[in-house]
Amino acid sequence: NNFVSGLIILAERPIRVGDWVALPDGEGVVRRINVRSTEIETFDACTIIIPNLSLVTEPVRNWTHSDNIGRVAVSLTVEIGSEPELVQKLLMEAARSHPRVLTAPAASVLLTDIGLNGLVFSLRVFVSDIMTGSQIASELRFAILQAFAENGINIAQPVGVMQTPKS
Repeated sequence: NNFVSGLIILAERPIRVGDWVALPDGEGVVRRINVRSTEIETFDACTIIIPNLSLVTEPVRNWTHSDNIGRVAVSLTVEIGSEPELVQKLLMEAARSHPRVLTAPAASVLLTDIGLNGLVFSLRVFVSDIMTGSQIASELRFAILQAFAENGINIAQPVGVMQTPKS
């Protein structure tokens, strides 16, 4: 079964060497497709050896199947009482000013929840290479923190956490 599945993978090419795939057993980059199994290197530098039958019979999420474009989401919670329109504006400015964030599809900001801890926002952007998505998300977070500090927007503290007064 694994041999036949390997031939199917090699012929139909639902995955290729270099693709970023997510499976029930983990996710990573396809490093080698053998006749009976496929080697996937996780982002922790661990190799997962998957029987090819699993790749043919189970769902496989292939982030880079047809292209490398992907969506990155940055979620954050600001204090209740923050101006939602200002938060939205600052998040959009961070997205527009980042050189590796695509302009089409356009970035979006959603107010996803109003909770006990604060207002929950999600900035969603598209990048040309999803393999750099984590780095871009980190860079956006740094820019957002700076913009929030400059505009008096505070990240929410979890309910029940004591804050130390500033002196």
